[in-house]
Amino acid sequence: QLQLVESGGGLVQPGGSLRLSCVGSGFTFMDHFAIGWFRQAPGKEREGVSCISSSDISSSDSSYTKYAESAEGRFTISRDNAKKTVYLQMNSLKPEDTAVYYCAAEGAPICHFSDYAYDYWGQGTQVTVSS
Repeated sequence: QLQLVESGGGLVQPGGSLRLSCVGSGFTFMDHFAIGWFRQAPGKEREGVSCISSSDISSSDSSYTKYAESAEGRFTISRDNAKKTVYLQMNSLKPEDTAVYYCAAEGAPICHFSDYAYDYWGQGTQVTVSS
C-alpha cells in the first residue's frame, strides 16, 4: 500500500521557519514520482505551493521545481530519494501561510499544480503562523 506521511508542522511566529517532510512508504521507485505540496486554509480552496519533478528530469531543468507566486523566494523544495522523502523548507513565514499542508505523489515525470491529477495524498500537517 502506497502511503505518504507529512510531518514538521506547528505553531510559529511571523518571520519564523519550518521544514515540512513528506515520507513515502510502499513506493518502490518513489524517485519516479513527481511530488507536490498543497495547502488548504479554512474556507479556501486547496492550492499548490511547490512541486518537484521526478528524477527522470534533470535537476538543472527549469521545470524541475515550481513555486507558487506566494512561495517564491521564501520556500524551497527538495527531495532525498534514498530516504524517500521530500522536504519543504519554509522561511519568512506569514500569517497568510496558515493552512493544512499536504503532499501528493503522481507517477509522472514533470510536476504541476493540478491537484486532481495526483494519485496519492498524505493526511496533512497543520501550519499556524501567529504571534
